[in-house]
Amino acid sequence: MTDLPRRHQRARGPLPVRHGQLRRRRAVGTVFGLLAAVMAVVLVSVGGVGAYAVWDVARSVKTGVKLVSAPGHTQQAIPDVAAMEGGINVLLAGTDSRTGLGGIYESADEQDASTGEGNNDVTMLLHIAQDHKSMMVVSFPRDLMISIPDCPTPKGDGTVDGSDYAQFNTALSRGGLACVVLTVEKMTGLTIPFGAVINFAGVSQMSTAVGGVTVCLATPVYDEYTTPALDLPAGNNELVGDEALSFLRSRHGVGDGSDLGRISNQQVFLSALARKIVSGGVLSNPVQLYSLAKAAVGSVTPSESLSNPTTLVQIALAVKDTGLENMVFVQYPTVADPDNKERVVPASSAAKALNEALVNDVAVKLTGSTGRAAEDPNATASPTPTDTTAPDAPAAPTTDAAAPPAPDPSPTAVELPSTITGQTAAQQTCTKGNK
Repeated sequence: MTDLPRRHQRARGPLPVRHGQLRRRRAVGTVFGLLAAVMAVVLVSVGGVGAYAVWDVARSVKTGVKLVSAPGHTQQAIPDVAAMEGGINVLLAGTDSRTGLGGIYESADEQDASTGEGNNDVTMLLHIAQDHKSMMVVSFPRDLMISIPDCPTPKGDGTVDGSDYAQFNTALSRGGLACVVLTVEKMTGLTIPFGAVINFAGVSQMSTAVGGVTVCLATPVYDEYTTPALDLPAGNNELVGDEALSFLRSRHGVGDGSDLGRISNQQVFLSALARKIVSGGVLSNPVQLYSLAKAAVGSVTPSESLSNPTTLVQIALAVKDTGLENMVFVQYPTVADPDNKERVVPASSAAKALNEALVNDVAVKLTGSTGRAAEDPNATASPTPTDTTAPDAPAAPTTDAAAPPAPDPSPTAVELPSTITGQTAAQQTCTKGNK
């Protein structure tokens, strides 16, 4: 039975973000860019790019944000990644704020859409296993209705009252990065020592730095609400610059037009980016590595615990030999909110299974579908979660049909319930358009 939040609020908390004229436009942030950055930093260090490149990337890391502890708790010391038990947890919050981005984001319409802290419209948890043999990236829906705890103010000089029933993507505007971290800790039972706020301005530069990202479309994708608008044909499309950003931000053009569909679309892109970085020649190209690292760190505001280049290198070393088949992207399991059809709530039993896998630091194996906006052309049978309403898509382009199926992540991996959607980075999936 689904756990439903209590239907009353103790306090709304400050909500300084304006969302008036551009409600259909969503942020994505360079979430995988942080992982790309830490991999690039360590490989730049050992790949012969030179001392200047290492110094230049290191000095580009922005001043860290303090992850102030929950009210009544003592601030913890910055952890040593090499000595951590139970795996490494990094929380990545993609803000939709246009403040300070410049360029097209300085227009009155863009500024009216979101300023200040912004909302965490894209939130991902990166969990790296203690044995460094597997990792999970968990996406949390922006429309998830949950309990947000009391949070410290961003400056740590007060408290923002929590709420028993609130939309998840308001956590950042309530209390900054620390509030998003505390909310996810409460949801999952994890301790999360590292975090970062990420803007979407760096997506264009990052996709350009790697020479473009090739994504597979099972059907055409059209979205007039992105900038630039999307009009992509079925088949393989190489996305570069602003077009890549539009693809990641698109909601109305993919799947069933929901945020849940957008998550699986982002996983199609991020898995393709991972393959490009790991096996597409980027790691052996010093110029691309340097450009990628610069683009990624330029759009990330890390926590103080993540701002030390040594910490980035330690995290990079922890993931560099994981393998694409052991990089698993999942969506936090949800069902429709019975009180609001436009929102979702945690799916109790499936969420419990995922939380236990994270807390117990075990490798996982997916048994469900690839999500509302993605399909695996190599799958012999793709189970459908009970709450998925998206129609079946036409057959995927034959370009990827010869690709071998992704190997099992581990013979001891724990099988997740079939209602949990996602894919591995090794799976060459295709996006389904919203038509």
